[in-house]
Amino acid sequence: QLGTPLIECSTIFLISFSSQICMIAHVTARKMPAVHRHEEEKYFVNVEGRKESVPSIHDPPTRELSVVVPSYNEEDRLPLMMDEALDYLEKRQKRDPSFTYEVIVVDDGSKDHTTQVAMKYCKKYGIDKVRVLSLKKNRGKGGAVRMGVFSSRGKKILMADADGATKFADIEKVEEGLKNLQPWPNQMAISCGSRAHLEKDSIAKRSYFRTLLMYGFHFLVWFLCVKEIRDTQCGFKLLTREAAARTFSTLHIERWAFDVELLYIAQHLRIPIAEVAVNWTEIEGSKLVPFWSWLQMGRDLLFIRLRYMTGAWQLETRKCN
Repeated sequence: QLGTPLIECSTIFLISFSSQICMIAHVTARKMPAVHRHEEEKYFVNVEGRKESVPSIHDPPTRELSVVVPSYNEEDRLPLMMDEALDYLEKRQKRDPSFTYEVIVVDDGSKDHTTQVAMKYCKKYGIDKVRVLSLKKNRGKGGAVRMGVFSSRGKKILMADADGATKFADIEKVEEGLKNLQPWPNQMAISCGSRAHLEKDSIAKRSYFRTLLMYGFHFLVWFLCVKEIRDTQCGFKLLTREAAARTFSTLHIERWAFDVELLYIAQHLRIPIAEVAVNWTEIEGSKLVPFWSWLQMGRDLLFIRLRYMTGAWQLETRKCN
């Protein structure tokens, strides 16, 4: 008989606790924060110091492909990625002169010489092909990607990490994934690179603690936000211009969990999404701090679900100013 009151008390406690969490998530949410550019973020600078105003994602595209590379303190790892990417892109352009591209390196408030390293590629290939956008302060990976997307000119936009962990030639795989989704509703589609097929090998190299954190994160992603995509966090994603404009204009999360919100938004807008296996190698120098970063991501996942569920966040579009 004592069991029944305990169950009732536990139920009341859980309902009360859940209600408080929902209320906190709703009250602390910024409904539609303005995407603001500081004055120095409104232009690219070439090696001669001349300024060129950044375009807008809402302008008609003038390039086939934009590659957005978020970079925070990446002076050591960026050259390998840029060498590989530009070698591929230049060879592809020689094979097909109609193929045009740009690489946008977004320096996310780095404290090292990331901008200077990127500017060397601007000098070598020209500002029309390599552009460097230096943010006044660190916004987080999601914030950096968004600023690069909003400054792009491509019909298709590829997110690519500065560490070069994914082989750049695998863009052809994600392009094929995008193509297979046609016809695209309202010209919107997303193709995600995926490391899910490498999970068994990666687990063998990880500690039990990191493996536990990984499984816990994957469960939260599946339970709270995105069920169809096994690997939401691979930084190799290809979007049509229309899909990029729509999803990034709605995005709230600016740090590690931004990929999850991006795909959450896409699913709710019924944007078709492909998941494509890509080659991936773990590169030393990750900015992800295992325990605290995963804790922050877990909190963000919960808030993504609760804030959309309670109407604190809505699928509205806003422009960068």
